[in-house]
Amino acid sequence: MNKMQRRDFIKTSSAFVVAGLMFPSSACSFIKTKYIGLQLYTIRDEVHKNIEVALDKLAKIGYNSVEAAGYNDGKFYGYTPQKFKKLIESYEMILPSTHTNFEIGQADKVIDDTCEAGISYLVIPWLHPEKRKSIDSYKKLADDFNFIGEKCNKSGIQFAYHNHDFEFETIDGQLPYDVLLNNTDDEFVKMQLDLYWIKKGGYDPIKYFENYPGRFELWHVKDMDGTAEHKNIETGRGIIDFKSIFKYKKIAGMKYFFIELDNCILPPYECVKVSYDYMKSIT
Repeated sequence: MNKMQRRDFIKTSSAFVVAGLMFPSSACSFIKTKYIGLQLYTIRDEVHKNIEVALDKLAKIGYNSVEAAGYNDGKFYGYTPQKFKKLIESYEMILPSTHTNFEIGQADKVIDDTCEAGISYLVIPWLHPEKRKSIDSYKKLADDFNFIGEKCNKSGIQFAYHNHDFEFETIDGQLPYDVLLNNTDDEFVKMQLDLYWIKKGGYDPIKYFENYPGRFELWHVKDMDGTAEHKNIETGRGIIDFKSIFKYKKIAGMKYFFIELDNCILPPYECVKVSYDYMKSIT
């Protein structure tokens, strides 16, 4: 049985046990979550001013986990991987994941630096339009993801992909997100599901958890307002039902989640505190 066949077998077998894993009911309580994380892109201006001040303020709010989005030329926010690891640890936080855009030819260096920083997940956060023109483009991306994911696996880390809403725009009768899921090896490629973008794209995250159990080890917890524009808003102040979604955490395979806002309407630290307080209340 090859890797793709094994993936299909696991997927089919899992469908029979999903009901036994966890279906929402009045008796279900939320699965306890030890870490509440923030994607540092949310406060990117503050981070670039002074990352130490930013981390200190986040720690005082209560955040004990962060996701990086500042790797460049072998450094994270200007720090060598080892120094960045120590910096995060000095604020009693963990650093499970990093967003890093890179080409296949850079994979070895990026993976080495990610490992050196003590990071467990290497996530590609976005696709240039030139790479997503057609279904064949997405199939090529799936091959690339399998290649990178296997390299990550051999180095002891996990590769993942973060979505926006363009993956939920049909091309030739197919959803690009489904193409990526169906053509990648579930051992090597996990998904970081951005709950805001999938909802904005018109699809239900819970259905994906049921259809692809265990594939969604990372989540972005982003809320949506009730306007026609469906703008990103502080977590807990919008219309996304996170309480219902979190009941499917086990089926999804979620290990870590990160609050993220693309733009803060409130002052940055007030914005992330409102979001933190809400997530603490439900987890």
